[in-house]
Amino acid sequence: MEYSNLFVCLMGMGTVFFGLICLIVLTTVMGKIVGGHAAPAAAPAAIPAAPAAAEPNRQELVAAVSAAIAEELGTDITGIRIVSMKKL
Repeated sequence: MEYSNLFVCLMGMGTVFFGLICLIVLTTVMGKIVGGHAAPAAAPAAIPAAPAAAEPNRQELVAAVSAAIAEELGTDITGIRIVSMKKL
């Protein structure tokens, strides 16, 4: 018996979507089972902001960053101009 291309395509797509729906249902059920027995997580305590540590030598930091950028770009360090640096 010869099946048409459309039938084979629709059966394949139907099988995939059926499998995905089964996965969604199973993960939802497992989440409710496992989530129901787990203790509620305590809210993390607020961490006080640490005082900003003074950088001992900002010129050395700028030189190191400039050298790293120049090395990555494959250029001379004199071609790098850092306008500002902000701590993230």
